[in-house]
Amino acid sequence: MTTGSRDLAGFPYHRMARRTGRHRWWRPLLGTTLFLPSWLVAILLLYAFSYALGTAAGYPELPDGGVDLGPLRNTVLDLTYIAIALPLIMLAVRWTERRPAGALSSVTGRLRFRWLARCLLAALLPVTLLALTTVLLPDGGAASGDPAAWVGMRSFIISLAVLTVFVPMQAAAEEYVFRGWLTQAVGAFLRSPWLAVLPQAALFATAHGWGTTWGFVDLLFFGLVAGWLTIRTGGLEVTIALHILNNLLAFGVSAAVVGGLSSDDTAADAPWQLALADMAAVLLYAAIILRMARRHRPQRLAPVLASPPASHQHQPLVTPPAASMRHSYDTPANGRASRTEVRESDL
Repeated sequence: MTTGSRDLAGFPYHRMARRTGRHRWWRPLLGTTLFLPSWLVAILLLYAFSYALGTAAGYPELPDGGVDLGPLRNTVLDLTYIAIALPLIMLAVRWTERRPAGALSSVTGRLRFRWLARCLLAALLPVTLLALTTVLLPDGGAASGDPAAWVGMRSFIISLAVLTVFVPMQAAAEEYVFRGWLTQAVGAFLRSPWLAVLPQAALFATAHGWGTTWGFVDLLFFGLVAGWLTIRTGGLEVTIALHILNNLLAFGVSAAVVGGLSSDDTAADAPWQLALADMAAVLLYAAIILRMARRHRPQRLAPVLASPPASHQHQPLVTPPAASMRHSYDTPANGRASRTEVRESDL
C-alpha cells in the first residue's frame, strides 16, 4: 500500500499517534480502557433517562424490560447509543494521548468538508445500484418472506427526515472508533498499514453480532476496504461518506415498510445475494475514490513537526563560523525523522 509520494516527508494516517513525540506504549491502552467503561456508563444513563421518560408518558414495556417508545423512537434511541461514542473517543485522544482530537479526522487535523462532499457524490452511484439490486432480490423487502406493506407517504417522509439527522452521527461515530481510534492505536506499534487495518476490520464485523456467514464476511470486507481507503486518502471522510449513505439506504428501506424499523435484523444477517451485491458496491466505490484521489490529490501525509529548540545554557557565547553554518543549513535530526517516515509510508 502506498500512502504518499517518495518526495514527501510525513506521517501516514495510521501513524498519527507518533507524530507529536508524546507517544508511550501505555497511552493507546489507557485510552481504550477509559473509553469502553465511559461509553457503557453513558449508555446506561441514557437508557435510564429514556425509561423514566417513557414510563411517565405511559408507554408500554418491552419483553426485555425497556420501554416501547414506538418503532421510530426506538430506532433513534439505538442510533444515539452509538453516536455518543463520538465525543468520548475524541476525549480519549485529547486526554490520554495528549494530541489534538482532530488527528482522528485526517492528517490535516480536521475534517476536510470539501473532500467529504466529493466522497458523498462518489458514493451516490454505488449506493443507488445497491438499492436497485435490493429491490430486485427475492423477498428483498421482507425479512420473514411475507409481502411487504407500504407504510404510507406521510410516515415514510417523517421517518426519513428523522433518520437523516441521526444516521450520520451514528455512522461517523463507528468510523471514528474503528477506522480512527483502533487504526491509529495499532499503527502506533506497527508500521505496516495492512497490520493496522486488520484488527479494526475484524472487531467491526464482530461488533455487529453473528448472523450469517455471508453477513460477517460482508462486514469484514467493508472494514478492510474502508481501512485501506482511509490510509490511502489520509482521512475518515471517504469512509464516513459511504457509511452514511449505506446506512441511510438500509434504514430507509426499513422505514418504507410496515414493521420494518421494528425488525432486529442487521447487516450481519444479510443473505449471500445481498452480501455479494454490497461487496460489489464497495469495490465500485473504491475504484471511483481512487480515480478521484489521482485528480484532486487529497493530503495523505501529516508534515513532520518541528523539533523543539535546543537549550543554550551550556553553549559558548560565540558560535564558531563552521558550527553556525552547519546549524543554519543542516537539520540532521529532522532529516533522519523524515527519511524514517517516508520509508514507513512507502508500503
